Amino acid sequence: MKSPLFAVVLLSAATIAALAQTPTLQINKENRTISVSATDSVTTDADLAVVHVGFQVLGRDEQGTYAEGSRVSNAIMSALTATGVEKASIESENQNLSPLNDFEIKQLPPDRAANRFRLVQSWIVKTSPESAAKVLDTAVKAGANQSGAIDWQLKDESALEAQAAAKALAHAQRIAEQMAAGLHSKLGPLVYASNEAPQIPRPIPMARMAMAAAPRAEAQPLAINSRKVERAATVTAIFAIE
Repeated sequence: MKSPLFAVVLLSAATIAALAQTPTLQINKENRTISVSATDSVTTDADLAVVHVGFQVLGRDEQGTYAEGSRVSNAIMSALTATGVEKASIESENQNLSPLNDFEIKQLPPDRAANRFRLVQSWIVKTSPESAAKVLDTAVKAGANQSGAIDWQLKDESALEAQAAAKALAHAQRIAEQMAAGLHSKLGPLVYASNEAPQIPRPIPMARMAMAAAPRAEAQPLAINSRKVERAATVTAIFAIE
């Protein structure tokens, strides 16, 4: 088992490395410290839903495909705004008119074998979590046959990240107190702290639902529940020991 003296030497070496870019802090034999890194997270309910809606149409010629795509595009936009969604909350994501390649043509069912062009278009619609199901339902019934992904987010990301950092710092202090006790020392004041927000995987949208045809108008919206949003922080803290 390592002796307490050896433990202090190791901690002092880690401290020197951590403070290599902090010239205002001096580490020497008269200034004993403990360096701790801790990660913690905070979870809360999402207050913003980003709904991905889109469609594709196939056609025999370029102009006909574009005309049909334009009809569906405007029908979806009109349906969304008619239900109270502001245009400022609807952002274009993608739009493309292109010919089908030979492989795609061979994969078409017999009733669509004459098609040679595809038009696709998609948007993101920002709304409240409570309205996400209604927005998706409205778009699909208007012809958005490639829809379904929803990103659950926060309007104020920084507030949650600050909470995570504060929680991680408190976590680091608890660890430092236990380490100091193991060295028969008393934990002194905090002399340095840094926050590194780790790359937390964002919620991955589910694959868009490809629907052959819009459901009947009397169909109810899908049962959709908001997801939790989690943010984490890693804090490196240096405390004096007395």
